[in-house]
Amino acid sequence: MAEQRLNDNEFSLLRLMPTVLRARDFRLYTAGGSSAQSGRLVDLWQNGGAAVLGHTPPSLLRELKNTASRGLYASFPHFLEGRYIKALSRIFPGRHFRLYAAPPPELHTLAAAALWRPFLDSAAPLSVPENAPPVLIPVVPGIQGWRNGLPYGLCVLAIDPTFEKTVSLPPGDFLPPVLLALAARGIYDLIAVAPERAKPAYPRIAQALKNSPANAVQWQRQGLYLTLRHNPSPENWAALFRRFLDSGFLLPPVSTQPVILPGVLSPGEESKLAALLAANA
Repeated sequence: MAEQRLNDNEFSLLRLMPTVLRARDFRLYTAGGSSAQSGRLVDLWQNGGAAVLGHTPPSLLRELKNTASRGLYASFPHFLEGRYIKALSRIFPGRHFRLYAAPPPELHTLAAAALWRPFLDSAAPLSVPENAPPVLIPVVPGIQGWRNGLPYGLCVLAIDPTFEKTVSLPPGDFLPPVLLALAARGIYDLIAVAPERAKPAYPRIAQALKNSPANAVQWQRQGLYLTLRHNPSPENWAALFRRFLDSGFLLPPVSTQPVILPGVLSPGEESKLAALLAANA
C-alpha cells in the first residue's frame, strides 16, 4: 500500500516509515518495522531543522504544558508575540519580523529571500553573514510542517528594514499563543546550547567523509549539515532513503533538505552511519 501512495505529495517517502509511537531526543520509536530497524530510528531529518535540539527538550515541553493548561490555543492577540519577536531579535538584531501561519504567496517568487539555519559555522553557530539576503526565513525550534520548501504552521520572516520599504508583503497573522510560547523558548534554548550543539564529536563520520572512495555516494559537510555534492534524481534519492531506513536512520524525505547530524549518537550508531555515508553509489 505504501508503494502505491508514494506520489501523494513531496513528502511521500515518509509513508515508507513504520508508525512513530514516540520520540525522544534524536530517536524515533516505531510500531514495528524491519529487524534492522528494531523499532527505533535515528532522526537525521529532525523535521527539516525544527527539531535540531531534539524532540524532547525539557524546557520546551514545560512551556508547552504550562501554556496549554491555560487554554491558549486560539489565534488571537497575545503578549507572547512580543516575547517571541524579542527572542528573535537576539539572533537577528536590527531586523523587522512578520509571523505567518502559512508562507504568503509573494514569498514563493521573492528572489531576495532565503532560509537561515543555525550551526552552519561551528565557530560562530548563530551568526548572520553581512551579505545575507534582506529577507531571511529562520529554521528554528518550534511546531511546524513544510510545504514547497518553506515552513508551514509557523513561518517567520526576518526582514532588513531598508528592504521592507521596497517590497509589498501582507500583514502578519495572529498565531496561537501555545505555539508562540514554545517557539520563544526554543530560541532561548538555541542560544544557550549553541556552543555545545554546534560541535558534535563524531570522528568516525569525519573519517568516512574524508576518505570516501570515488565510487561512493559523495557527501559534503557544513557545520551540522550534510548534503550531496550533486543533486540526485528523485529515484536515486528514494533508493538512498530506503537504504538508510533499512539500517535504522531517517533521511529527509526530500533531497533539497539537508541531513542533520544528531546531538547524540551511540558508538554503534556512529559506526553504522559512517559506513552508510561511505557506501557505494
